[in-house]
Amino acid sequence: MTLETITEQFRKTAGKAPQLGKSIKFVLDQGVVHIDLTGEEPQISNQDKDADCTITTSIETIEGIRKGDINAMSAVMTGKVKIKGDMGLAMKLPSLIS
Repeated sequence: MTLETITEQFRKTAGKAPQLGKSIKFVLDQGVVHIDLTGEEPQISNQDKDADCTITTSIETIEGIRKGDINAMSAVMTGKVKIKGDMGLAMKLPSLIS
């Protein structure tokens, strides 16, 4: 899976996400995906901007979580996923990944 593929998946699933008034940044091994949920329409880009919540992981781990092969909480506990910032926002992310 590539950064372009994962960015496109976020574009498709971000429409299902509630308007949270916050932004999320995924720092992946191939680059960054920034998801801005502050406006009426989600804005997804590969720009490295500040965010309320930053999640650092690999594309492989994101894909495993999305497919259900990896438990998201276990990934955090084992260090495969690192979360910085708004932890409450991070807990609302499964709808963006699946």
